[in-house]
Amino acid sequence: MSNYIFELNENVSRKHVRYNNRYGITIAGDLYTSKDLDETAKYPALVVGPPYGGVKEQGPGVYANQLAQRGFVVLAFDPSHMGESGGEPRHVSSPDLFAENFSAGVDFLGTLKYVEREKIGAVGICGSGGFALSAAQVDARIKAVATSAMYDISSFANMMDYEQWNGAIAALAKQRWADVDQGEPLYVPAFPEEPADEVPAGLEGPEAEFYEFYGLKRGHHPNARGGFTVTSDMAMSNFQSLNHIAMICPRPILLITGDIAHSRAFSETAFAAAAEPKELFIVDGARHIDLYDDVTKIPFDKLESFFKENLK
Repeated sequence: MSNYIFELNENVSRKHVRYNNRYGITIAGDLYTSKDLDETAKYPALVVGPPYGGVKEQGPGVYANQLAQRGFVVLAFDPSHMGESGGEPRHVSSPDLFAENFSAGVDFLGTLKYVEREKIGAVGICGSGGFALSAAQVDARIKAVATSAMYDISSFANMMDYEQWNGAIAALAKQRWADVDQGEPLYVPAFPEEPADEVPAGLEGPEAEFYEFYGLKRGHHPNARGGFTVTSDMAMSNFQSLNHIAMICPRPILLITGDIAHSRAFSETAFAAAAEPKELFIVDGARHIDLYDDVTKIPFDKLESFFKENLK
């Protein structure tokens, strides 16, 4: 299955790759390189993760296609239990699994003879921004990390009060028993199997914005229909991803967000908690989903300079 949402640049090569994470799950990736790559030389490399619920043919490929033109070896991946990657049951998420996706990507890049192991960075889009930071907290091989339109999925639990928390875990307990009785976890897609022509009436705010990307031709992919198994919320609520963000220092962090992105507060919160060196970069006129695929708004010059400066 292909269904890439962008055209591959004529100067870029894309190769399908497979490798295992530390749990033995096979991860499906696309490796992007410049067509004039000299395999006898050494290059800086980046691992790029998708928005929460996204796959490699969407945002990660957009980023990899551009960054490969700028001298980086770039790996875009499907998270475990998603897309073409292994892992059963499907559509399961967990903070540890999704941080491990980045470390597994570093593992793979480090096996390539033309990649300099001391020059590997990470880029996380939307939910993968939080997971990239989480991985960098404990994986010192990630020498620099950038996020774009970052969401910290695990932080939503912190927004609940006592009554909301107990209501949520009561519903999850009920669903867990239903999963046991059914023999499989409940997964309810948020977007149609085939792209729609317009955003459904009644959707507003972030829901309408996400549908504009995932539900319409702009970003639709049959492997990215939104959501995860309902009981995945148990792990996402219980285990916080960014408790140690200040420990990434002295490795640098770049947080990119849009001035009108509904997710902007997540980047600002992470920036406040992180230690130097760090930078918050605001893109004028950019919504959240614009930083998924709009190459006129995604600041690739900034990403290039950040990684070339910090992957020395």
